[in-house]
Amino acid sequence: MSEPLPDPAPVPLLRLSDRPDWRYLLRDFYELYRHLPAGGSAKIRAHQRGVRERIAKVIKANPPIADLPPMEKPVTKHFRRALDQGREAQHAAFIRTIDAVHERLQWQYGYEKVPRGLEQKYAYAELVGPTGPVVTNEVILGLVLFAPGCTYPAHAHDGITESYLCLSGAVSENDQGVYAPGSLIFNQPGQLHRITVADHEPSLLAYAWMGATEKLANQKMVFSRAPKTPR
Repeated sequence: MSEPLPDPAPVPLLRLSDRPDWRYLLRDFYELYRHLPAGGSAKIRAHQRGVRERIAKVIKANPPIADLPPMEKPVTKHFRRALDQGREAQHAAFIRTIDAVHERLQWQYGYEKVPRGLEQKYAYAELVGPTGPVVTNEVILGLVLFAPGCTYPAHAHDGITESYLCLSGAVSENDQGVYAPGSLIFNQPGQLHRITVADHEPSLLAYAWMGATEKLANQKMVFSRAPKTPR
C-alpha cells in the first residue's frame, strides 16, 4: 500500500511590499491628494487630508494582496483611449502607474439592477478596499470608466464622503459645472448626484471613499429617483 501524499506546502501570503506596482499606485494616489487645489474649501481640504492619512496607514500596515481574476465589461473597450487621453494631463505619471496594473483590474457594475443601456457605458474597478486587490478597511480607492455620452443616474452613498478626480475626458455633475482633467468633484454623505459625460470622448475618473468601517464594508449601491422640483 502506497504512503499518502504529503500535504501541499502553504502558498505564502503576498503583501503590498511584494507587489511594487500596487505600492506605487498608492503613493501616486497620495501625491495627487496632496497637490490637488482645494479651491479655498475647508471641507475639501479636510477630505484630501483624510484620504492621505488613510493611504499612509494602508502603506504602513503592508496589507495582503488578493490575486483577483481580471474582469472586463463592454465599456472597457474605451479604456485604452481614456488612458491615452490622460497621458496629456498633468497627472500623466499616475496614468502610467494605472497602465502597469490594468491587466489585473476587475471591472464591475456594483448594482444588482443596472438600468438598460448603462451596462454598455459604465464600470468601476476597486483598487484598494474591502474587496480590492489591496485589502483594507481604511479607505476605498478605485477607478470608474464612462463611455462617451453616458448618463450615470442619480444616486447617493449612505455615510460615505466621496471625491472623484477627473483623469481624462470631461463630465458634469447635476448639470452644475463641467469638470475637465485635473478637476476634483466632492460629494458629502447622502448627497444625490448625477453624472453626464461628453459626447465624443470617454472619461476616466479616480475616486476615494471615506467613512466608518462598517459603511465601507457594507455599502449598498442603489440608484435613486431625483426629487421633483416644487412648482
